[in-house]
Amino acid sequence: MSASFASRLGIEHPLIQAPMAGSTSPALVAAVSNAGALGSLGAGYLEPQAILDQAAQIRALGDRPYAIGLFVLPDEFEADMAAVARAREQLDALMAREGIDVRTRVPARWAPRFSEQFAALCEARPAVASFAFGVIDPAQRRELRRRDIVVIGTATTVAEARAWADAGADAVSLQGAEAGGHRGTFLHEPEDAMIGLFALLPLAARAVDIPVIAAGGIMDGRGMLAAEVLGAAASQLGTAFLACPECPAAEAWKQDLPRVEEHQVATIRSFSGRAARGLRNRFVEAMPQAAQGLPYPVLNALTAPLRRAAAAAGRGDLLSEWCGQAAAMVRPQPAAELVARLMHEYRMAKRSLAH
Repeated sequence: MSASFASRLGIEHPLIQAPMAGSTSPALVAAVSNAGALGSLGAGYLEPQAILDQAAQIRALGDRPYAIGLFVLPDEFEADMAAVARAREQLDALMAREGIDVRTRVPARWAPRFSEQFAALCEARPAVASFAFGVIDPAQRRELRRRDIVVIGTATTVAEARAWADAGADAVSLQGAEAGGHRGTFLHEPEDAMIGLFALLPLAARAVDIPVIAAGGIMDGRGMLAAEVLGAAASQLGTAFLACPECPAAEAWKQDLPRVEEHQVATIRSFSGRAARGLRNRFVEAMPQAAQGLPYPVLNALTAPLRRAAAAAGRGDLLSEWCGQAAAMVRPQPAAELVARLMHEYRMAKRSLAH
């Protein structure tokens, strides 16, 4: 199954680098794709022109298949401006106490318009389009099909996997509770959809007739093989690639990853207003109560300048340090070398299992 799925995508290995919004670069995506896996550009925060520009950079670095990942969201958001004002006051006070010389502001728009991002994705025409936070509509699916773009949806439950299969997705990425970053849950409350990957995999594999992809806590080739045994056609790894030099994640964040203890990884809403998995650090513990009720993407937009300033100051403890449950197994090395290492481990584990 893994060989046929990889062949369909035009890649050599059943390995996908996760589309981590804000933590992927054209250099990372191209390096992974050129190494025979599927590199993914996390474009959820990018304006349409930035998507086109980065897609062009990826193509300039190689001609291998790659993916673009988007968040399925409404085009417009309304915010309770009184709540926003209270949150801004407390966030600014927190940054002042921490010595970070930047303050919140109200942006012209809370987030890029999904319809415009989708149009840019279609124009860029990657081999694969992946989506989280919801299901695309039939017209959008037809647009992608017309351009021969493979569609991968994100699901955290069997019901969500079925929803993507019914929507005509070519495959579904199963995001286990162990996964870092924002939860892709859209049919349930996130707290009700924290299902371990190795329980979710066989349940979903028997429920849908499209390939399922394993995502969450996989850090080496042994984990990839274990996922395959349970029905996965490929494995999607995110945290494993965060420490690569091509990854634009803040250096303080990268330095914290090898020291992560598994019990420190928690489900957090403090940075964006949407459930996400990462380190319970100083910012999370000091987060003002007034800001915690703001929804995504309002809170995400308000904290963005604070997070950028914290990164510039080397303050990992004030960053959204997203990571999966097994983050301490991260191995800093160039992305192409990591792909080769993962596949070597996968083959060795397979050989060992055969004996």
